[in-house]
Amino acid sequence: MSRGAVLLRSLTVRTALVYLALRAVSGLLLVLASRDQAVMPDWTGPTVEPIDMTVLWDGSWYRNVAEQGYPNPLPVDQASGHVAQNAWAFYPLFPLLARMLMSAAGLGFPVVASTLALLAGLGASVLMARLLAEKVGDRVALGAVAVWAAFPAAVSLQLAYTESLAMFVLCGLLWALVRRSWGMVAGLSLLLGLTRPIAVPVVVVVGVSVLLLWRRRRQQNVTRGELVSALAALATTAVGAVLWPLIAWQVTGSRTAYTDTMAAWRAGGEITPLKPWLGMSQWAFRDFDGAAVYGPVGLAALVTTIVVLTCGPWATRLGPELRVWCLAYPAYLAVVLDPFTSIFRYALPLFPLLVVVLGGGWLERAARHLTVRVGFLVAAGIVGQVAWIWKLLVYHAPADYPP
Repeated sequence: MSRGAVLLRSLTVRTALVYLALRAVSGLLLVLASRDQAVMPDWTGPTVEPIDMTVLWDGSWYRNVAEQGYPNPLPVDQASGHVAQNAWAFYPLFPLLARMLMSAAGLGFPVVASTLALLAGLGASVLMARLLAEKVGDRVALGAVAVWAAFPAAVSLQLAYTESLAMFVLCGLLWALVRRSWGMVAGLSLLLGLTRPIAVPVVVVVGVSVLLLWRRRRQQNVTRGELVSALAALATTAVGAVLWPLIAWQVTGSRTAYTDTMAAWRAGGEITPLKPWLGMSQWAFRDFDGAAVYGPVGLAALVTTIVVLTCGPWATRLGPELRVWCLAYPAYLAVVLDPFTSIFRYALPLFPLLVVVLGGGWLERAARHLTVRVGFLVAAGIVGQVAWIWKLLVYHAPADYPP
């Protein structure tokens, strides 16, 4: 067998090829979409180039952090007297890495940030494949990565956004957790706490893992040293969950610097758990009579779908860590998020559910019609990318539907 054939049999190589191919498709769509993007001086400069598509919306905020840092003191809206929207809402690891690479390479933020995002997404896809392969085998793992990489909001994995870096850290953390590599879990949890605001549900996942380790300590001959390491990892994970708000407090001198900043983006200027989801569900059915009823019913159907997909026998092979993640993460979003059009990006970390959709989570049943399912979902995802780019990423004044 030739060396090339051997390489192609490697899950890592196949995953990389599939992922990069799908990013190339997304890249082509971005080039085409750049023709329809209006000039936005704060985002694009005097003309619109394809690379400018990578720094729209939140990308401009990360660019601001990379080039200027974080404001101190906090800016205040003169009309309301409350903290105004500012860069403290955007976590630092991605823009600071971009800043270091910009200094080293002498290149501008759009090129550096989009390349960094692309490479981080590539790393995330490989780690995801390795993590899932240990649970469900290579074929299902590769299929799940392909569907994930074709997801409509997966375009953000090559933009100046933190999704790709966060997925890289998250997949590494979950893989380390499954392997009970507690030192890696601790270190990656701190990095995740500086990457995206998704570290809180990780505390729940690690907590459940530590509890299971304790309950099975005799059957699995768990040593006292490992229990101590697991508890230390859990404590470190809790620190990671509040690390960025603590840093914001330390730098600005305001204990509520982070929460006040996040509230500036909320309707009414305050963070309200759960209630915004009800309002948004009704807004989604605004063109139909009976939206006040259809909205809550649709929301209940969404919650039920996630619970059923995660808890049924069709998800057994995912194992407790990934199943708890698929429950803890949406529950966290329900508490802290005002759902809007950005919700599609927030769905990217729910990648384990793709295994269930592909029929690969049964304990003693192989996935049926896997190639057909993957092909259909990849094609549907690419069509969805067209809608995501032209309806959300491309700015249509005066509409404000962020990607």
